[in-house]
Amino acid sequence: MSIEIKLTISLFLHFTGSTKMAEQLTFTIQNRERIQAVESTFGRTGKMLLKPGRILVGEGCLSKLCRRGPKPKVFFLFNDILVYGSIMVPGRWNNKQKIIPLEDVQQEDLEDGMAIPNQWLIRTPRKSFYVSAASPEEKNAWMGHIEQYKSLLVQAKGLPADNAAENFFAATWIPDMASAICMRCSKRFNIANRRHHCRRCGYIICRACSKSRALIPNISSRPVRICRACVSSVHEGKEQGKQRAKGKHWKKNSVEDTPTLREYEMSSDDESNEQGYQVPTKWFKSPEDEDYSPYCYIKPEHRNHPVSGL
Repeated sequence: MSIEIKLTISLFLHFTGSTKMAEQLTFTIQNRERIQAVESTFGRTGKMLLKPGRILVGEGCLSKLCRRGPKPKVFFLFNDILVYGSIMVPGRWNNKQKIIPLEDVQQEDLEDGMAIPNQWLIRTPRKSFYVSAASPEEKNAWMGHIEQYKSLLVQAKGLPADNAAENFFAATWIPDMASAICMRCSKRFNIANRRHHCRRCGYIICRACSKSRALIPNISSRPVRICRACVSSVHEGKEQGKQRAKGKHWKKNSVEDTPTLREYEMSSDDESNEQGYQVPTKWFKSPEDEDYSPYCYIKPEHRNHPVSGL
């Protein structure tokens, strides 16, 4: 924090005599600086994150299961959105920013796998994916904070508690390494017969089994690749939709979406050359927090550690 800001807070405290208000002012300034620092790491390719009422709750590195295997991603949790991106230069430069409204998030706890411990599933209307943390404590902290601020947001917006259950969540893609054959016709993959993914069921399929296209509004504004097994289900859904008048449509969020959505022919998250990178998750304290720990690892010796900005 700059000397000018410290002087402003000291003068404010001197003239008002309100310690509580001074603490709130200090937090507001620090929160703004942290959010601006996050914006700067994404550069011109990222969207503006600073807005009235938005708080940066925490940040850290999680492993995201992409189509070609686990990749380290930087995650930022705010009180209304979850932001993640690819790590180009650790702590300085991130790329391929993704923004998810918290009210659209549904989490599912998973048992540890042999290759991916401390994992859980994050479902959203646009994209669903597996993530894993460095320890069980960090996993529980992330899941707990996401659920806590999602509940507060849903309550503040007056949405039903089971709002997430009404959403149509995107299918979770099965990683390429999970199958050497097409999961529909059992034809073996090779250089000529490449892997593709059905956007409706997430199965790994060959080109012959994925010639059909269908419009899935929560994923893309253009028709996307689906397998032939899902074609009949899509057609059945259209017929049922006609009988329900206009029905409910998934509403795009202006923060996350652009006017024209890209078709997920390739997962952009998988093309970066990220190396193994892990830093402790940091949680930022707000004046309203009573029982607060600045680290995911809840240990007595950690409670007095200073929490610095980005």
